[in-house]
Amino acid sequence: MLTLYPEISSRKEFYLPVSKGHELWIAEYGNPQGIPAVFLHGGPGVGCESYHPRFFDPEKYRIILFDQRGSGRSKPHASLEDNTTQHLIADIERIRNELNIDKWVVFGGSWGSTLGIAYAETHPDKVLGLVLRGIFLCRPEDIAWFYQQGASAIFPEYWQDYQAVIPEEERKDMVKAYYRRLTSDDKQEQLKAAREWSIWEGRTSTLRPKQSVTDHFGSDEVALSLARIECHYFMHDSYLKPDQLLRNAYLLRDVPGYIVHGRYDVVCPIQQAFALHQAWPQADYYVASTSGHSASEPEIVHALVKATNELAVRYS
Repeated sequence: MLTLYPEISSRKEFYLPVSKGHELWIAEYGNPQGIPAVFLHGGPGVGCESYHPRFFDPEKYRIILFDQRGSGRSKPHASLEDNTTQHLIADIERIRNELNIDKWVVFGGSWGSTLGIAYAETHPDKVLGLVLRGIFLCRPEDIAWFYQQGASAIFPEYWQDYQAVIPEEERKDMVKAYYRRLTSDDKQEQLKAAREWSIWEGRTSTLRPKQSVTDHFGSDEVALSLARIECHYFMHDSYLKPDQLLRNAYLLRDVPGYIVHGRYDVVCPIQQAFALHQAWPQADYYVASTSGHSASEPEIVHALVKATNELAVRYS
């Protein structure tokens, strides 16, 4: 089974100013003459982690990571202003042009898959390949499954904790109730809600309990940006038109693609990956039969590294 490539340090890190005071943290890894690849992190709002460049062979790839608006090391932290899917797509293009890249491999998981699909459907001529994990279509039913009713039946004890911060009379619309608190002027109320929102996601992301994942999601900085930005997007239908990603999937027909999804993904049930593959049958479709949502699960790591290796052979 394939594993992550060894730990690697960045060759270069810098900030790129974009609109309304946002500054994006950007880092480059690997071979500066290699195949360009951009990594799109999840959330929205979670930021990049140190293991993310390790899905790529550093001798063959020029690997670009960046923290999306308000996320990770980007500034200002947890900002919702000028933070929409359209802004993020424009940012990806801005980075591509800034780095003098003609075309690149686009790699994304969870929300990163949402953004990767939306970007590739907007700029299919700029995409050498699309590697997607934990498909998240961001439809109303997908949000309702995880934040209102669905996943709650699988993790009732965790759901009880997630609900506890919201009075019973407001629980008919949990996203709206959380949004009220996550945008409150009371910073302590914001942080309390952010922790519960984020820990719910962290606890349910892996097939087997993994405390390090829950701890990462529950840390103050990650929780605040993840919860505020996710909730902001979900309150606005993720700035997507109804069924936009599936309706426009025909635009991906000439893009080499990989869809990787855990059979027991509770955060983003596999029906979303299946629906995408039906709309985009040209893509390779891999079901990790004993995995959940997390990119760090061994089967999923294997499939993702296999995909980047195959693209490296294709473009070498």
